[in-house]
This record gives sequence, structure tokens and C-alpha cells, in this order.
Amino acid sequence: MITHTTTCRVIYGDTDKMGFVYHANYFRWFESARSEMFRYLGVPYKSIESRGFFLPLSEVHCKFNSPSQYDDILLIEASLDTRFKGGMKFDYQIFSEDGTQLLAKGYTKHACVDANGRVVRPPKFLMDVVEKYRESN
Repeated sequence: MITHTTTCRVIYGDTDKMGFVYHANYFRWFESARSEMFRYLGVPYKSIESRGFFLPLSEVHCKFNSPSQYDDILLIEASLDTRFKGGMKFDYQIFSEDGTQLLAKGYTKHACVDANGRVVRPPKFLMDVVEKYRESN
């Protein structure tokens, strides 16, 4: 697995009437962590798209363990499951700022499509980056 961690501060607009983070925001944070992971690996998602490949979401899951509230700092860990062959699968864990409390965990699965919308295997340039990172760690 390849893992990268990023942080996020909960803003007031992320919360619901009860003062807890609205559930859909966890999916936004999954996306943010995934994008930051690509950037960390040296292939920003925008560069993947500019080469004619896209990673549409095909499945998403989230298990909520403990609520977050306004002004909390969250640690968002994204891991690329390198065993998944049909596209790409990312696992996520969201922790409290000190890393002691697991707030939520989940995953997203993504197909890989070309510019014509045809399902394809992840492109070689992307898999080369993944392999290079795995070898160096």
C-alpha cells in the first residue's frame, strides 16, 4: 500500500444544525486526500486528465465512528491499494488531530477510462509512478 496523510480544518459550513460535520463532507475529504496523494507522487490529477485518462468513481463506502465538529483539525490518511487490478482503489481513515481517535474510515473504487469514455486499465505512466514509489519505500 502507498499511504499519504493530509490535514483539514472543519469550517462552520461543514456542520449541520446539530453542530456535527454533515456526512457528505467526508466524501469531499476523501477526494482531497486522494488528490494530495497524486500530487505527492508527482502526478497531479490534472496531469492525468491532460493525458486523456479519467478515474470516475464506481463505488464509495464510509463508516462513521465518532463525529467531528466545527474547528476540529482532521488527519486524513489515503492509501492506494496496489492489489486492486481493475482500476484503482483507495482506502481512507480520518483521525482526530492528535491521531488517537478514528473518526471515519472508508474506501473509493475508480474505473479508468480514456478520453472516449472506454474503460481501460490504468495507464503505464501512472502505474510506473506507483511502482517507483513502492520500490523506494
